[in-house]
Amino acid sequence: MKKITSIDLFAGVGGMRISLSRAAKRLGLIDDCKLYSEIDSYSRQTYVDNFPKTKLIEDIKSVARKDIKKIIPDHDILLAGFPCQPFSRAGISKRKNLKRAHGFDDKNQGDLFFNILDILNTKKPKAFILENVQNLKTYQNGKILNQILKELRVNYYVPDPKILDAQDFGLAQRRKRIFIVGFLRFNGEFDFPTPTYKKTTVKDFLDLYPPKKYIISDLLWSSHKKRKIKNKKAGKGFGFRLTHPRDKATVTISARYYKDGSECLLYRGKNKNPRRLTPREVFRLQGFPESFKFSVSDLQAYKQAGNTVPINVVDKVCSKVLVYILKQNILYKKVA
Repeated sequence: MKKITSIDLFAGVGGMRISLSRAAKRLGLIDDCKLYSEIDSYSRQTYVDNFPKTKLIEDIKSVARKDIKKIIPDHDILLAGFPCQPFSRAGISKRKNLKRAHGFDDKNQGDLFFNILDILNTKKPKAFILENVQNLKTYQNGKILNQILKELRVNYYVPDPKILDAQDFGLAQRRKRIFIVGFLRFNGEFDFPTPTYKKTTVKDFLDLYPPKKYIISDLLWSSHKKRKIKNKKAGKGFGFRLTHPRDKATVTISARYYKDGSECLLYRGKNKNPRRLTPREVFRLQGFPESFKFSVSDLQAYKQAGNTVPINVVDKVCSKVLVYILKQNILYKKVA
């Protein structure tokens, strides 16, 4: 067996790491993750439940540019699902209402791309994989994405980014995300993975015997229905989404799902109150294996599942990246 080294930035609960490990294993490789960064303590708890011995830097902003060479370990592939809230439609709307900056002007989350850039330009890994919301492509008429690509292309071959949808890769969830990959050495044109279009339904991801506590109360169900009627009259179009188990896909499950579950309420039959998805079901809709551990509360589990990446999609992207690098025949070392 040979190994590939990586670092996992803005790691969440480790979705990108799981994807890279899967892709590497199919190619007879071991992924050796040297470092992860994650600022949220609850996400770190879940990460440690699954990857207990990885070096941690809580806040990647704490690493000054001059210290990168010393603090950040050498690695072959950089993974980063950098914060999407400053670029998402919901995040922008919320920030505008609060009169807060968004995009790169958000100095807490929006400018974290530049920390990634500093690491890339200093450590020069052989490849990187970045993930964000699809709205990044059109945010400020594409100006921000163009700036990102311009900066990355100083030292890397970066093909045009691609928006991929989880429901096209065997997951029963409509979830479009933009992927940006880059390579230190050009080895011919890079092709993103083609969709598998594996047929699934929401039922394939559901518990056989979900606990009754996930059935919403009469009061909440009545409130959902009244709010939907009120919003429809006001022309807002907002309200609960009812999903049938035989549907091909749910809507995108967000980190806000814990609030009232309204973006995806599961139909249980005529004259029956619908229910929320369980945290395990949401993780399944993101492609996580049954062996994935989480010991946090439901509230935190919903947040983590809604913030993570769709494993099936990232897995295929990682496979393409690894094959591209393998052609260079310069990457791998024997495991000691």
